[in-house]
Amino acid sequence: MAADASGTLTTLTRLGFVARGLLYLVIAWLILTAGRAEDPTGALVYLAKGTGHWLLILMAAGFIAYGLWRMIDAVFNIERHEPGSKGLGERVGAGGSGIVHLLLAWQAVRLIQGASQDSGSGGGAEAKAQSALGLPGGQLLLLVAALVLVGVGLFQLVKAYKCSFADKLDGRVRNAAWVKWTGRGGYSARGLVFTITGLFLAKAGLQKEASEAGGIAEALGWLTSPWDMIVAAGLALFGVFSLIEARYRVIQELPVEGMAAKARAKLPG
Repeated sequence: MAADASGTLTTLTRLGFVARGLLYLVIAWLILTAGRAEDPTGALVYLAKGTGHWLLILMAAGFIAYGLWRMIDAVFNIERHEPGSKGLGERVGAGGSGIVHLLLAWQAVRLIQGASQDSGSGGGAEAKAQSALGLPGGQLLLLVAALVLVGVGLFQLVKAYKCSFADKLDGRVRNAAWVKWTGRGGYSARGLVFTITGLFLAKAGLQKEASEAGGIAEALGWLTSPWDMIVAAGLALFGVFSLIEARYRVIQELPVEGMAAKARAKLPG
């Protein structure tokens, strides 16, 4: 029973990699073919309008499984991160990624249910920044969030340089040149976009102007030609690399029995 549950979640997690890849391919496709910069929410809206609900249902299931897998990794260290600050940072990053993908699943479910299909790519980051500025210490909160985003962006760039993204791939493709260059292009573009969005957020915090905040769509729109197209091509490569991960990522089995035993131990006698 435990093995079946672990195997099912592993299969759905691979579907999550496919969903992530498709999302980035759509973002890249829109800017390369139509000059239309969208964030992941906008890409989901585009898919909802063009493909109906079945694809969104599959993507939502994949995002849920992927998000849970990342959250479980953050808590139980199933990816075997090394001890110390580096491993702790990776686990915190896993938790953050899990939350992001669970939110994407929620957005997909809302679209399936017929919620408003305005992408809101221009106003999403601004609205969140405005809400943050309305809180006590909101300016500091924005600056901390900006620092985190820039840190994530730089971490992605380091992964691109070191090719460390290939470490968890199956040995059959781990050292293949086409895999490394696909991942390098993808992580470089993603790192640049995250860094730019972090700088946008820092400017919003420093100036106390929510209108200065921006997400992926604004970062792509801010880049001038030909850099916007180069980065869009890089995001397409990240989409392709996500599909490679869907097939060749080594996913550790979840310690379902151990997790269940710990849960039972906490129950009142």
